[in-house]
Amino acid sequence: MSMNILIRRAFSFRGNLRPSMVQSVRYYRGEAGEGNQSLSANEEALLKIAKPKADAIFRKHIELPTDDLETRRKRLVYRSKQRGWLEVDLLLGTWASDHVATLDANELDEFEDFVNMETIDIYNVITLRLDVPESMKKGGNGVVERIQEWARSNPLGKADPEAYRAVKTDKNLI
Repeated sequence: MSMNILIRRAFSFRGNLRPSMVQSVRYYRGEAGEGNQSLSANEEALLKIAKPKADAIFRKHIELPTDDLETRRKRLVYRSKQRGWLEVDLLLGTWASDHVATLDANELDEFEDFVNMETIDIYNVITLRLDVPESMKKGGNGVVERIQEWARSNPLGKADPEAYRAVKTDKNLI
Protein backbone atom coordinates (compact mmCIF):
# COMPACT_ATOMS: atom_id res chain seq x y z
CA MET A 1 0.00 0.00 0.00
CA SER A 2 1.45 3.39 -0.94
CA MET A 3 2.30 6.06 1.62
CA ASN A 4 -0.30 8.49 0.22
CA ILE A 5 -3.10 5.96 0.75
CA LEU A 6 -1.95 5.30 4.33
CA ILE A 7 -1.84 9.01 5.13
CA ARG A 8 -5.20 9.62 3.48
CA ARG A 9 -6.79 6.84 5.55
CA ALA A 10 -5.18 8.05 8.76
CA PHE A 11 -6.49 11.59 8.33
CA SER A 12 -9.88 10.61 6.94
CA PHE A 13 -10.79 9.16 10.34
CA ARG A 14 -10.09 12.49 12.03
CA GLY A 15 -11.38 14.59 9.16
CA ASN A 16 -8.51 17.03 9.51
CA LEU A 17 -7.33 17.11 5.87
CA ARG A 18 -9.15 17.19 2.56
CA PRO A 19 -7.96 14.59 0.00
CA SER A 20 -6.56 17.36 -2.24
CA MET A 21 -4.25 18.46 0.60
CA VAL A 22 -3.02 14.91 1.16
CA GLN A 23 -2.17 14.40 -2.49
CA SER A 24 0.06 17.49 -2.53
CA VAL A 25 2.41 15.93 0.05
CA ARG A 26 5.70 14.93 -1.59
CA TYR A 27 8.25 12.43 -0.34
CA TYR A 28 11.93 12.03 -0.99
CA ARG A 29 12.47 9.00 -3.17
CA GLY A 30 16.20 9.35 -3.75
CA GLU A 31 17.47 8.65 -7.22
CA ALA A 32 14.82 6.02 -7.93
CA GLY A 33 13.20 8.07 -10.69
CA GLU A 34 9.71 7.33 -9.37
CA GLY A 35 8.83 11.00 -8.86
CA ASN A 36 6.51 12.81 -11.23
CA GLN A 37 8.65 15.27 -13.18
CA SER A 38 5.88 16.95 -15.17
CA LEU A 39 5.18 20.65 -14.80
CA SER A 40 1.81 22.32 -14.95
CA ALA A 41 0.98 24.62 -17.86
CA ASN A 42 1.45 27.66 -15.62
CA GLU A 43 4.87 26.40 -14.46
CA GLU A 44 5.89 25.74 -18.09
CA ALA A 45 4.92 29.29 -19.07
CA LEU A 46 6.91 30.75 -16.17
CA LEU A 47 9.89 28.56 -17.02
CA LYS A 48 9.88 29.81 -20.64
CA ILE A 49 10.19 33.37 -19.34
CA ALA A 50 12.67 32.72 -16.52
CA LYS A 51 15.08 30.26 -18.18
CA PRO A 52 16.58 32.64 -20.80
CA LYS A 53 17.00 35.35 -18.16
CA ALA A 54 18.66 32.94 -15.74
CA ASP A 55 20.95 31.60 -18.47
CA ALA A 56 22.03 35.14 -19.43
CA ILE A 57 22.80 36.01 -15.80
CA PHE A 58 24.73 32.75 -15.36
CA ARG A 59 26.83 33.35 -18.51
CA LYS A 60 27.59 36.90 -17.38
CA HIS A 61 28.84 35.68 -14.01
CA ILE A 62 31.06 32.86 -15.26
CA GLU A 63 32.73 34.69 -18.13
CA LEU A 64 36.03 36.33 -17.31
CA PRO A 65 36.69 39.73 -18.82
CA THR A 66 39.06 39.30 -21.72
CA ASP A 67 38.41 42.47 -23.70
CA ASP A 68 39.38 44.90 -20.94
CA LEU A 69 43.17 44.64 -20.72
CA GLU A 70 43.46 46.65 -17.51
CA THR A 71 41.04 44.35 -15.63
CA ARG A 72 42.82 41.33 -17.03
CA ARG A 73 46.21 42.67 -15.92
CA LYS A 74 44.95 43.32 -12.39
CA ARG A 75 43.45 39.84 -12.20
CA LEU A 76 46.70 38.23 -13.34
CA VAL A 77 48.78 40.23 -10.85
CA TYR A 78 46.44 39.19 -8.07
CA ARG A 79 46.56 35.53 -9.09
CA SER A 80 50.36 35.73 -9.23
CA LYS A 81 50.58 37.10 -5.70
CA GLN A 82 48.05 34.69 -4.17
CA ARG A 83 49.27 31.23 -5.18
CA GLY A 84 49.49 29.87 -1.63
CA TRP A 85 53.23 29.20 -1.54
CA LEU A 86 55.38 31.96 -0.11
CA GLU A 87 58.20 31.30 -2.57
CA VAL A 88 55.94 31.42 -5.63
CA ASP A 89 53.98 34.38 -4.24
CA LEU A 90 57.22 36.33 -3.85
CA LEU A 91 58.86 35.37 -7.12
CA LEU A 92 55.88 35.35 -9.46
CA GLY A 93 53.99 38.13 -7.65
CA THR A 94 56.99 40.44 -7.68
CA TRP A 95 57.67 39.80 -11.36
CA ALA A 96 54.00 40.33 -12.19
CA SER A 97 53.85 43.61 -10.26
CA ASP A 98 56.85 44.91 -12.17
CA HIS A 99 56.15 43.59 -15.68
CA VAL A 100 52.50 42.69 -16.35
CA ALA A 101 51.57 46.33 -17.00
CA THR A 102 53.91 46.34 -20.03
CA LEU A 103 52.70 43.07 -21.60
CA ASP A 104 50.63 43.14 -24.79
CA ALA A 105 47.59 40.91 -25.39
CA ASN A 106 49.57 37.95 -26.80
CA GLU A 107 52.05 38.09 -23.94
CA LEU A 108 49.16 38.25 -21.47
CA ASP A 109 47.78 35.05 -23.04
CA GLU A 110 51.17 33.38 -22.58
CA PHE A 111 51.47 34.61 -18.98
CA GLU A 112 47.91 33.47 -18.20
CA ASP A 113 48.73 30.00 -19.55
CA PHE A 114 51.73 29.95 -17.22
CA VAL A 115 49.68 31.12 -14.22
CA ASN A 116 47.11 28.41 -14.97
CA MET A 117 49.74 25.72 -14.36
CA GLU A 118 49.99 23.92 -11.03
CA THR A 119 51.86 25.89 -8.35
CA ILE A 120 54.56 23.23 -7.95
CA ASP A 121 55.21 23.30 -11.71
CA ILE A 122 55.42 27.10 -11.69
CA TYR A 123 57.92 26.95 -8.84
CA ASN A 124 60.02 24.32 -10.59
CA VAL A 125 60.08 26.28 -13.85
CA ILE A 126 60.97 29.58 -12.17
CA THR A 127 63.76 27.97 -10.12
CA LEU A 128 65.09 26.15 -13.21
CA ARG A 129 64.35 22.68 -11.85
CA LEU A 130 62.16 22.09 -14.90
CA ASP A 131 62.63 23.39 -18.39
CA VAL A 132 60.07 25.76 -19.89
CA PRO A 133 57.23 23.71 -21.41
CA GLU A 134 57.62 23.33 -25.19
CA SER A 135 54.34 25.12 -25.86
CA MET A 136 55.66 28.21 -24.03
CA LYS A 137 59.13 28.39 -25.55
CA LYS A 138 59.60 31.42 -27.78
CA GLY A 139 63.29 31.23 -28.65
CA GLY A 140 64.51 32.92 -25.49
CA ASN A 141 62.11 35.84 -25.72
CA GLY A 142 58.94 34.30 -24.27
CA VAL A 143 57.30 35.52 -21.08
CA VAL A 144 58.22 32.40 -19.11
CA GLU A 145 61.82 32.58 -20.30
CA ARG A 146 61.96 36.23 -19.21
CA ILE A 147 60.61 35.22 -15.80
CA GLN A 148 63.36 32.61 -15.49
CA GLU A 149 66.03 35.15 -16.47
CA TRP A 150 64.65 37.65 -13.98
CA ALA A 151 64.64 35.02 -11.19
CA ARG A 152 68.26 34.10 -12.01
CA SER A 153 69.43 37.68 -11.60
CA ASN A 154 67.13 38.71 -8.73
CA PRO A 155 68.25 38.90 -5.09
CA LEU A 156 65.07 37.13 -3.98
CA GLY A 157 66.70 33.80 -4.73
CA LYS A 158 69.63 34.49 -2.40
CA ALA A 159 67.77 34.01 0.94
CA ASP A 160 68.20 37.54 2.27
CA PRO A 161 65.45 38.17 4.89
CA GLU A 162 65.77 41.94 4.55
CA ALA A 163 65.32 41.70 0.77
CA TYR A 164 62.22 39.56 1.30
CA ARG A 165 60.78 42.06 3.79
CA ALA A 166 61.47 45.00 1.46
CA VAL A 167 59.91 43.29 -1.56
CA LYS A 168 56.84 42.17 0.40
CA THR A 169 56.33 45.72 1.66
CA ASP A 170 57.00 47.42 -1.69
CA LYS A 171 54.83 45.04 -3.71
CA ASN A 172 52.00 44.90 -1.19
CA LEU A 173 52.45 41.16 -0.62
CA ILE A 174 52.04 41.32 3.17
